[in-house]
Amino acid sequence: MGIMSIYELDVEDGRTRIAFDAFDTRVGICAYGDAKACARALERAFSDCRCYERLFSRTIADSDISRVNAAKGAWVDVDARTGKLVEKALAYCAASRGTFDITIGAASRLWNLKRGIIPQDEALAEAVRHVDWHGVRVEREGSRARMRLDDPAAMIDLGGIAKGWIADALDAALAQPGIPGYVIDLGGNILVRGEKPDGSPWTVGLPDPACGPGARERMKPVGTIRIAGGSVVTSGVYERARVCDGVLYHHVLDPKMGMPIAVEHPAVSVVCERSIDAEGFSTTLLALGIEKSRELAAEHPEVLQAYFISWDGSVHPLR
Repeated sequence: MGIMSIYELDVEDGRTRIAFDAFDTRVGICAYGDAKACARALERAFSDCRCYERLFSRTIADSDISRVNAAKGAWVDVDARTGKLVEKALAYCAASRGTFDITIGAASRLWNLKRGIIPQDEALAEAVRHVDWHGVRVEREGSRARMRLDDPAAMIDLGGIAKGWIADALDAALAQPGIPGYVIDLGGNILVRGEKPDGSPWTVGLPDPACGPGARERMKPVGTIRIAGGSVVTSGVYERARVCDGVLYHHVLDPKMGMPIAVEHPAVSVVCERSIDAEGFSTTLLALGIEKSRELAAEHPEVLQAYFISWDGSVHPLR
């Protein structure tokens, strides 16, 4: 996560839209209804996102997560929202069958695909010794919380879960009189609520993995999902990726090896009522593949549907 820039706000034909950079991606939120009410709510959303980024980022030195990572196992007082998010994240770690671990930070910090930095095997082998979500301690009481890591060398990285929590928080803040409908897009984490002006269902595109890294803005969907409300989150190996010496490296790491996971399909789009559920399960379903994902989804009814997408653009529904 990196510090966001100034926002862009525009109003047109009953739609108010804000856009800004946050969480290492482009954020866009559209609200329909009274222009003044929408503008106030969207400016508040921008302010909230700035707050959340300063709490949850692994790369901002004075964030809650950075302070916990640097504390060498000591207790650290954190914002109650940080404690609540980490508690929820640990539940997804437990449900993931070992494929999702928020202490992957010890390994993920060694990678920099933008600069073409691929860590040495020895460094990764040492890093994954410190990847184990069972050693994360959270204590919450009212508006207070504190955290510590059993392993002083462990590092929390909430990059695989924070946007889902944030989308749900923004959802709650935008649900107010004068705003009958809205769309939240946190770099491809989509949440829709309420009604479109014409009363039709919301339409969310399924991405084309063949477009490659950095292509989200120009990407044409390989299909669409029509939903009345809820969240669609896509996890994939095609966008934050780099080819080095003929090998495709991506940002979704195996907690046991510290290397990019091997996948049956390069992308999966997960549909849930809550965005944190969609994001919390998206990485796990991507890693498990379609058959094992069916077993997991049978145990978790919050996964309403998922669509696995092949390199050739073919779409394979989970259910």
